[in-house]
Amino acid sequence: MTGTFAAVDLGASSGRVMVGRAGPDLLELSEAHRFANEPVRTSGTLHWDILALYRGVLRGLHTAGPVDSIGIDTWAVDYGLLDASGALLGNPVHYRDSRTDGVLEQVAAKVGEQRLYQITGLQQLPFNTLYQLVATAGSPQSAAARRLLMIPDLLAYWLTGEMVTELTNASTTQLFDVRRRTWATDLMTDAGIDAGLFAPLVEPGTRIGAYDGTPVVAVGSHDTASAVVAVPARSARFAYISCGTWSLVGMELDHPVLSHESRQANFTNEAGVDGTIRYLRNVMGLWPLQECLRAWDNPSLGGLLRAAGDEPALSQVVDLDDPAFLPTGGMVERVTRAAGLATDAAPARIVRCILDSLALAHRRALRQAQQLSGRHAEVIHIVGGGARNELLCQLTADACGLPVVAGPVEATALGNVLVQARAAGTVRGGLADLRTLVRDTQHLVRYEPRGDEDAWRAAEERLEG
Repeated sequence: MTGTFAAVDLGASSGRVMVGRAGPDLLELSEAHRFANEPVRTSGTLHWDILALYRGVLRGLHTAGPVDSIGIDTWAVDYGLLDASGALLGNPVHYRDSRTDGVLEQVAAKVGEQRLYQITGLQQLPFNTLYQLVATAGSPQSAAARRLLMIPDLLAYWLTGEMVTELTNASTTQLFDVRRRTWATDLMTDAGIDAGLFAPLVEPGTRIGAYDGTPVVAVGSHDTASAVVAVPARSARFAYISCGTWSLVGMELDHPVLSHESRQANFTNEAGVDGTIRYLRNVMGLWPLQECLRAWDNPSLGGLLRAAGDEPALSQVVDLDDPAFLPTGGMVERVTRAAGLATDAAPARIVRCILDSLALAHRRALRQAQQLSGRHAEVIHIVGGGARNELLCQLTADACGLPVVAGPVEATALGNVLVQARAAGTVRGGLADLRTLVRDTQHLVRYEPRGDEDAWRAAEERLEG
């Protein structure tokens, strides 16, 4: 028996509706509709154009035709506020907006960093939902708000009329108790946030409601949670890098790691599918490269990567964890200044600097994850768009001294489809069974480590010094 499923997958730059077919020996995807995700700045605030995204979703579902169910995944932390009638109170604000500047320190002083970490297990990022809510406290919009829905839950509400919050995305808010897997209501109260704003939590695989008679099913609605479902691992001893605009570098665990050392290293414990923990750290990912390409009027990436491969290895590296690389615009100047390059340096040299630096960031994050979790990885799985970047995959293998298996590129949509298919009964089993199906049906490429460990260590020491 096979089923057909619509996977709505919204990323930071585009959205799409994918159609997946899944059965005991079948897992395939096709694209029904792709549409741009273009944020809009009004009155100095950067917003998501949520109605344009919803229109794209509706067109995609119409193009997809009859399906057995629909699942939605998006990025994390951002949300919409609804009034008492269920109407949206303005376009959701983009996590790259500057409204949260300085709020992290304010909340940490009030609530305590250690307490925050012991409850939520979440890394300190200035755009976490907690800080966004504190930044807008006292505004007319906040005063009128009666419900908060994360972006995938907001779209599901418009499709079904039901207000719920899927658990994996809830765990990114820094308002979720990672051990109890419930809302952290006492923390909300102490931070001055109304606990009544938050909808009931549901697990992936739960039927939310229906759109035109078609079930809408909660999946791992944080896109990384869906991507990790589709990591084609053979055993539990693996690390993953979900690589796109961000690189999410981590390991899958049974329990959160809430030690002082873990907090100091800024590792996060996010809820995964089937009760797992995604223990990871955010690395800036391909965002600096994407911004440089935009500044260069989007030249051929393939040609640039080939030229970058011929550039001297590790001649210039930068710390991609520096918040200076977070904003939009001016990326070429920021990278060249940090690397000590001329502003008119050849694009291939700048690209090589970014990719060497990203591989080095992967190395640091992975080594810390293994040390802090006490689990050793035997292989690294790179999934998402970064799996297409052959130079980055090889550099990551070299930097980490471990084989890299690249693929599937469409891990997020595949994980979305797999959770729906299991809920529908067309595939069965736990995560290991789902991953076997991915491994047996998807194109994967293996990269063996090569190169000079001493050179990577020296580059790391140079950066830290």
